[in-house]
Amino acid sequence: MRIDVLGAVRALRDDGTPVDLGGPRHREVLARLVAAGARMVPTDTLVDDLWAEPPVRAVGALRTFVAALRRALEPDRPPRTPPRVLVTEGPGYALRLPRDTVDVHRFEDALARARRTPDGLTDLDAALAGWRGPAYADVTGSAWAQRERTRLEELRLEGMELRARLLLDAGAGAQLVAELGAHVTEHPWREPAWGLLARALHQAGRQADALATLRRARTMLADQLGLDPGAGLRRLEADILSGATTLQPPRTVWTAGVRLGPRTTVELARTLALAGGDALVHSRRDRLAAVRAAERTGDIALTARVIGAYDVPALWSRADDPEQSRAVVAAAERTLTALGTDGPAELRARLLATVAVESRSADLSALERRRAGQAAREAEALARELGDPALLVLALNGVFLHSFTRPGLAAARDVTGAEILDLATRHELPNFAVLGRLIRLQSASALGDLDAATAHAEAAEQLAVSTEASLVPVLTGWYRARATAARSAEPGGPTAATAAAHYRTAESALAETAAMPGLHRGLFALALLGLRLLHDRPAPADPALDWGPYRPWAHPLVLLAQNRAEEARAALAVTPEPPLDHMQEALWSLTAHAAARLGERPTAARAATALRPARTEHAGGTSGMLTLGPVARYLAEAEACAGER
Repeated sequence: MRIDVLGAVRALRDDGTPVDLGGPRHREVLARLVAAGARMVPTDTLVDDLWAEPPVRAVGALRTFVAALRRALEPDRPPRTPPRVLVTEGPGYALRLPRDTVDVHRFEDALARARRTPDGLTDLDAALAGWRGPAYADVTGSAWAQRERTRLEELRLEGMELRARLLLDAGAGAQLVAELGAHVTEHPWREPAWGLLARALHQAGRQADALATLRRARTMLADQLGLDPGAGLRRLEADILSGATTLQPPRTVWTAGVRLGPRTTVELARTLALAGGDALVHSRRDRLAAVRAAERTGDIALTARVIGAYDVPALWSRADDPEQSRAVVAAAERTLTALGTDGPAELRARLLATVAVESRSADLSALERRRAGQAAREAEALARELGDPALLVLALNGVFLHSFTRPGLAAARDVTGAEILDLATRHELPNFAVLGRLIRLQSASALGDLDAATAHAEAAEQLAVSTEASLVPVLTGWYRARATAARSAEPGGPTAATAAAHYRTAESALAETAAMPGLHRGLFALALLGLRLLHDRPAPADPALDWGPYRPWAHPLVLLAQNRAEEARAALAVTPEPPLDHMQEALWSLTAHAAARLGERPTAARAATALRPARTEHAGGTSGMLTLGPVARYLAEAEACAGER
């Protein structure tokens, strides 16, 4: 769930589809609670903020709005369970959402980080780009909203000027001249903005224009306000006249004093990404900054090369930073449009492959998924025509990420993995050789061939030593835990406790990387659930377990473990179809198992239809990281419940 108020008030589901919030009053209640942060707003305050002259039944109407919002924001909440998003607290209501799911809080936090450190520039840039119009734009006539609009507009202007200052400190003045010129025209009373424009002109080699700008500022201040320029503008003018060294961008340690352009920045980001860990997190931010810097140059070919240069292999079908991925995809699509269909084939292929790789299937709407899949196919065709192996493995990476169109395609993915491995081995592309091994590991795991999967795991680990790919042993550690779990269900195998301990060790290693939240969230809980199902035990009901994106499919079984059958039935009724990703066979199997236990024939029939193409695979095995056991077991349960056998 994501809520946006920097523009018209709206809520979006995780897949990007809008939530129907109801009428203007409903949206205003939600907006007022957003404005309060996580603080409780008393009912009396909400009534006063909603109505200049409250009607007789204002409190009852407010409760009606709150009830409707709760249904909209938590459609899968079982009856008689307390809300978790819009909660009752004391004499009023509060909104309980992570700050990074609300655009205004992301903006405020990004601004605070950028005030403290230049490293916050990328986040600030993204937060400013998220403004779609005036804050709370569709909440009109409310004094509280006007106060918030005024406050946030001041922060937005401060953020724009802070961003400009940080870019000037990095030597990007020439790219800011037009932007800052428009800014001072729209806000002529903001004295710091005049100084920023003068600095940008000076960095662009336009000293005369920089001095003329400062004189315009002096004249405007004197004529309109009767004021002299502040000390900052006076000092800047003196520095320009004297050619002071203080006007030069400060040197930064990590680049050894060398100013990096977008090409070099993205190459460095690519190198850091391949190292994994914290470096991977920072590399993604630097990559986006490089893309935006390239776009500001207006050089389409340069922008295309910068976007396409980040050929970092991608294994998982859920993005670690969906907002960043969407921003890269949008930039790639803009650049494709600017290049046109007659543009250089190599640049178009790299842009199309980028769209495919960054558009992870679990995060997409149906339309976005179709577009990304088409981009992958076009990139592959162009790469084959060009005969460029490095380009082809990148395109095939996109093909792999969009090969989850239905359950039961492990064998087809193995073909893609084998081609990537062959190309990468023959043409000395070691990072993609690792990818090929891991794809083949996943495919063998899905097909239950643990000997082949183990061989691929060992080969990937050997490659990781020479490529310094620190994430590989983390992933293969999860595979070994998955294999232990499978053997624990066999006669003479390890105990379930041993398998659980292996999962916990793998979980600790993954948590320490902090680099793959798209993979990490919910994985451990799902692995423990799979282990319990292998041993015919109820689902784990520990409230501390983070189910992440898998909660809707696990929740009915958790409720059954607590002997709450009717609530489990209600939860199953609103369980959606699984996203088309690595976990779809596992999630369909959970649906089948819950439906069979509850005797829900239509749901069981739906799950059986989905699972039949995967009858020879292992549920969860496609991840290479966990298992629920053979799909055939869950298919048989579903078919028996549905009366199909």
